[in-house]
Amino acid sequence: MLNLVHLKVLAAVARHGSVTEAARELHYSQPSVSHHLSRLEAATGVKLVQRVGRGIRLTPEGELLANRATEIVGRVDAAANELSAQVGLRTGRVRLAANASVLSTIVPKAAAMLTEAHPGLTLSVIDRHPVEALQMLRHGEIDVALVFRYAHAPLEDEGFRMVHVADDPIYLVSRSPDDSVANHRNSAWIGGCERCQGELTAVCRHHGFAPRIESVCDDMVVVQALVAAGIGVTTLPGLALRAHRLPDVHTTEIPDFPRRIYTVTYGDPPDPPATKALIQAIQLGGQGGQDVPDVGSQ
Repeated sequence: MLNLVHLKVLAAVARHGSVTEAARELHYSQPSVSHHLSRLEAATGVKLVQRVGRGIRLTPEGELLANRATEIVGRVDAAANELSAQVGLRTGRVRLAANASVLSTIVPKAAAMLTEAHPGLTLSVIDRHPVEALQMLRHGEIDVALVFRYAHAPLEDEGFRMVHVADDPIYLVSRSPDDSVANHRNSAWIGGCERCQGELTAVCRHHGFAPRIESVCDDMVVVQALVAAGIGVTTLPGLALRAHRLPDVHTTEIPDFPRRIYTVTYGDPPDPPATKALIQAIQLGGQGGQDVPDVGSQ
């Protein structure tokens, strides 16, 4: 018979790769952690951990069970929070993961609305790329993911439930007013992370060329400063530009390549009251025009 405490211990050991660190996180003694692992191995009838030098590592069976254990423990924790939130939304916590551009634009508005409507709720926010946010959601570590998808990208199924919030246009960022991507076939480009470079490459290929990426930076403030300095040109989403706009660059909207912003929850409906309240606040916070005025110097 699987025991939730044993699963919680295995999940902690898998996270840290160490009995000592797992014991520290769980506030257990090291012998207690080892005891729980032994009991779990006895219950399952398989070897879950093995000694490697002075440390340990999970066996393939241990890795399989640890992945499930992380999800199970996360869902139980989420259920406890949902139960607290059910009591008239007077108490409880709701957890959100999102990327920087929405965290600096949509989320603050949503947080203010949520606090005004339900002052007893605590909103916890973490900065994560959509891929990591969805993984956290699946494991029960958060309640809502606020992610973007490109118009041409397929939506995942796998138990995710998505609600459209807004469209976020992509802009060419350069030093010239009334510019276009086609003008920069031979220019140096500034790319972001590996995933974001996929977006940039798709835009340029749509205009008939592959971008020559000479610089890489994920910071929207630094990227604009590099463009203003003549290091290269780049693309940025409208929400990033609404969060921070350098006056020495110009922006030109690129048609047909918007990001679509979604709230995502996991599992069967209905959503708990606190989750539903957060999603409603995000939808309200995402309303309004996404236009980015070109304030670059002429």
